[in-house]
Amino acid sequence: MAVNPFGSRLTDAIRSVGTPLCMGIDPHLSMMPKLFGDVSTTASPSTIRAIEDFSMACLEMARGRVAAIKPQAAFFEAQGPDGMHVLARLGRAAIDAGVLVIMDAKRNDIGSTNAAYADAWIGHDAPFPSDALTVNAYLGLDTLDPLLARADQQGAGLFVLTRTSNPGAGDLQDLEIDGAPLFHHLAAGLAPLAAARVGEGGLSSLGIVAGATWPEEARTLRQILPSAPFLVPGFGAQGAGAAQALAGLTSGPDGPEGGLVNSTRGLIFPADAADASSISAWQTAIGDAIEASRTALGNA
Repeated sequence: MAVNPFGSRLTDAIRSVGTPLCMGIDPHLSMMPKLFGDVSTTASPSTIRAIEDFSMACLEMARGRVAAIKPQAAFFEAQGPDGMHVLARLGRAAIDAGVLVIMDAKRNDIGSTNAAYADAWIGHDAPFPSDALTVNAYLGLDTLDPLLARADQQGAGLFVLTRTSNPGAGDLQDLEIDGAPLFHHLAAGLAPLAAARVGEGGLSSLGIVAGATWPEEARTLRQILPSAPFLVPGFGAQGAGAAQALAGLTSGPDGPEGGLVNSTRGLIFPADAADASSISAWQTAIGDAIEASRTALGNA
């Protein structure tokens, strides 16, 4: 079934829930509340069951409160085939519930290999269903061709790693070439590709990852890529405040839009949830954490 372009659906989702907040779902075994079960043994039946119950509970709390979820594939992959089955079921459940899914798998290769990644990860009918996928283009812009072709066909989106939030991002991304840092050159190369995929609402389906820890760089990237959605990690537990996280986003009729501000640990592992004795107590803690982040972004 045909779907509207990702950029248009992203704007609709942000306006519908009233926030650009995105919930990362990363089932760290060391941080999962005991309430969800025994996770002491990797890939055991009890661990797989706990991860699925926890992830689905997070999804349920996300509905109507955040604009999207962003599962990190590595934490599911670490649990072997059964963990990947959980990831697939989570993506399908979110799509069925009308929640946008940003699969954080950071795929990249060349030629037919990337075409296989595209088939696996992009679109509602992929084995790992998604609305958008994070990808790495530092092998060269030609590597995006099969990914873009699949995304266009599926009405899906891509978020290209451009200015990441980690402290060592500048080791390579800041290298100066012809008077500008490397990540500027990447953004400039992406600009015509993004412009060609702008939907009716003015937002492209081709976006970038721009860490909240680099607000000045995010503002510059917005000038280079006026229509691209930004996926912004680093808000909350990673140290960036709301104003920093919103630096590269745009102003909509009801508040910030033009991208997603992701929070993972701040939303799914708040301190009050760690020792919750019941599902209702856990839900209250998660709901409070979501509301606090929504308020912070709204006030900023």
